[in-house]
Amino acid sequence: MGGAVSAGEDNDDLIDNLKEAQYIRTERVEQAFRAIDRGDYYLEGYRDNAYKDLAWKHGNIHLSAPCIYSEVMEALKLQPGLSFLNLGSGTGYLSTMVGLILGPFGINHGIELHSDVVEYAKEKLESFIKNSDSFDKFEFCEPAFVVGNCLQIASDSHQYDRIYCGAGVQKDHENYMKILLKVGGILVMPIEDQLTQIMRTGQNTWESKNILAVSFAPLVQPSKNDNGKPDSVGLPPCAVRNLQDLARIYIRRTLRNFINDEMQAKGIPQRAPPKRKRKRVKQRINTYVFVGNQLIPQPLDSEEDEKMEEDNKEEDEKDHNEAMKPEEPPQNLLREKIMKLPLPESLKAYLTYFRDK
Repeated sequence: MGGAVSAGEDNDDLIDNLKEAQYIRTERVEQAFRAIDRGDYYLEGYRDNAYKDLAWKHGNIHLSAPCIYSEVMEALKLQPGLSFLNLGSGTGYLSTMVGLILGPFGINHGIELHSDVVEYAKEKLESFIKNSDSFDKFEFCEPAFVVGNCLQIASDSHQYDRIYCGAGVQKDHENYMKILLKVGGILVMPIEDQLTQIMRTGQNTWESKNILAVSFAPLVQPSKNDNGKPDSVGLPPCAVRNLQDLARIYIRRTLRNFINDEMQAKGIPQRAPPKRKRKRVKQRINTYVFVGNQLIPQPLDSEEDEKMEEDNKEEDEKDHNEAMKPEEPPQNLLREKIMKLPLPESLKAYLTYFRDK
């Protein structure tokens, strides 16, 4: 599934293409997509395919096409502080993007059938927290993943504001999925080859809307134990944050707000990710000449074509010169502020989430 937009050369280029094709329509979703490099979730040797609008699978590891994730993120209508359940959480790519929108007071849970994929997701999450330049720019709701079949969730599990299922749902499992949703919540799932948005409008009332024609592998049916019944799977607890964690959140928020106010007072614009200029496509003007009894089109270069060629050549030279310059590491103002605080080194490490960068 995929192929709806042109391939990009990097993550920003892919997002530009998704915006141009109207798959990404809101600033909040765009920021989340730009903050998480899709290529980081590919195995070594396969990253060349990361910025194509195509699904990717290797063993149990699977990523849906970028256009699918874009539609899902938009359809979920995410807000800070909501609870989210990802059924078939896979690599954690989607859950991590969702966490950037939910913020520190949201709930972000995922259930995945394969234990090796859960380990892969945890590794990628740890790498994002420790190494990504984007991490300090957002308040983050860290995903919690469990191993299990999403059709075996314990009957006394809590309900969620937002739910996504990343596998094809059979019609007889539709009500099972709906029960996991709070009143006022949104469920997005593929059912009968349609990516569908379902809103719970009341205790027993629903509104459904088809979003996109899709093709997903179906949910795996649960296996039964010796008693002839499937074992139930417990979801992560909805734990209340401890005082130490709350202090870290508010200290980082205060410093981040201070930095933003300081930059605004100095008239320093907050740096946006650089975007490459798209080259203009050369248009051919045709003139027509008679050859015998036939009217044959002949391409004719216009003055505008010649100017385009000169402009593109200048852009190529400029891009080449910029590529030759040594790349400066991005400035992390939040980390700098934390490291200057008159605090013990152990507390500074805690405030920076023990990041090396």
